[in-house]
Amino acid sequence: MRPDLVPGATLPDFELPDTFGVPRKLSDLQGDDALILLLGRGEHCPRERQHQREMVKFHEWCAVAFTQLVTVLPNEQPELERMRIATAANWPYLSDARSELQTALDVREYTDTVHNATVPHTLVLGPGLMIDKIYVGYWFWGRPSAFDLWADLRDLFSRTKPDFDPTLPEARAAWEASH
Repeated sequence: MRPDLVPGATLPDFELPDTFGVPRKLSDLQGDDALILLLGRGEHCPRERQHQREMVKFHEWCAVAFTQLVTVLPNEQPELERMRIATAANWPYLSDARSELQTALDVREYTDTVHNATVPHTLVLGPGLMIDKIYVGYWFWGRPSAFDLWADLRDLFSRTKPDFDPTLPEARAAWEASH
């Protein structure tokens, strides 16, 4: 990944087509929430399919926890939909078939000479596409589990949502001021 994209930096706001070909901006998908961005190898990869399946339960938690989940694959729309259906995923999948994101972030996999694969990364993004944490999952065990992401989001929310933890002094002061 580009060396300037580190925790504290802002991820570029890419606009990529979803499974229906509708252009979607990352910032629009994120809204005011946290965003977990999964940059996957591609539909051809069994490790990718397994990781997407593991994220299904995590996505159920995201739905009630002010957190969005988005997957970007270097595939055309039919392959995106095939992956989404095969893994029972119910969150936005975006196509990077033209390698715009892959090139801009410098995440093209250099060992696969057959597929237009991406080195898998998972980015934990705070409000405004601010990079909070980056996982490199080239080897499957480098990918975060749902529980890793849970801990990352707990930490992120404690820093970005002052009312998240009622034991924090600023949260207590805000609550007392409102009551």
